[in-house]
Amino acid sequence: MKAVLRYIVALIFIASGFVKAVDLKGFSFKLEEYFSPVVFNLPFLENYALVFSIIVVVLELVLGFMMLMKIKLKETIYALIVLCIFFGFLTFYSAFYNVVTDCGCFGDALKFTPWQSFWKDITLLVLLIILAFLYRKREENEKVRFGKLPLLGVFVLIMIFVMFRGIVHEPMIDFRAYAIGTDLASEKQKIDKNPSEYKTFYSLKNSKTGEVKKVDQYEYINKEYWKDTNWQIEEGKTTSEISKKGYESEISKFKVEDINGNNITDGILKEPRVVLVFTYKPKEADPELVKKTEIKALTEKAKVYGISTKPDFYKQIPNFMMDEIAIKTIARSNPFVLILEKGKVVEKLGVKDYLDQ
Repeated sequence: MKAVLRYIVALIFIASGFVKAVDLKGFSFKLEEYFSPVVFNLPFLENYALVFSIIVVVLELVLGFMMLMKIKLKETIYALIVLCIFFGFLTFYSAFYNVVTDCGCFGDALKFTPWQSFWKDITLLVLLIILAFLYRKREENEKVRFGKLPLLGVFVLIMIFVMFRGIVHEPMIDFRAYAIGTDLASEKQKIDKNPSEYKTFYSLKNSKTGEVKKVDQYEYINKEYWKDTNWQIEEGKTTSEISKKGYESEISKFKVEDINGNNITDGILKEPRVVLVFTYKPKEADPELVKKTEIKALTEKAKVYGISTKPDFYKQIPNFMMDEIAIKTIARSNPFVLILEKGKVVEKLGVKDYLDQ
């Protein structure tokens, strides 16, 4: 029975590490959110997010494989307990303060809410503690352990290749909503036909009695709390909560605007063929690469649009704008090229691969 439990926990860590290893850039974007001023306020670490992502993923993969193969089992279990406590702290902070809505625990392959992520970590922690108790006596044979080390070496080399491939090129397996073949126009229609509905909730405090109550926007108006000067809305505690769950898709964030704030997304999705050049951090983009990308894009038999967070970034193609986080759900290089045909994704390439075509 304890062997089955060990296999299950080990495979969870390996699966978690693998989906992040496939798309390390995507996981590093998630760590950047944690380092940002609105979360832990450690902006100086944002430039090292990719390094931290590599360290975390290697730990998950190596420790998970070592547990699976019973290599230094007791030490491995203790190390995973420490890792789980670290993840638990991050996910609890995200859930309690509602600052990072997706921890990226399983990359884009499987989405968890912050609280789901936290309870997942707590469950794993409990299972690891049980395993630590069950395997409290050393059982492994030293000769057998060294016989398994070559397998660990091969596993590490394969994972290094997977990680390298995902950093330098596009991920080997694309778990994102913008995978080749995705019909963005069709997804948009599904969202429009069945949108989610939200209610605004206010935290009201009575200045005389000190009583605090939570009311939605309709109750606030219908019961005329707004007329009673004793009831004051507490600053920073207003929330928006879903009241009806509609069709959910990452494609809802695909919103392209001109410099005046006009939404031109529908027009782009109707184009027979369009080349979109994305840049999520204009200040960090290589000007020469951007220039070459614009020149090549203009040779395509298609409309060409440049999308970034600045209104005047591109010099040779039309400038449009999108939120940085929304661009990062699409792009894994800075800049990045996405090609659509009537709203369907037909090609997506990092800028260097695009220029090498």
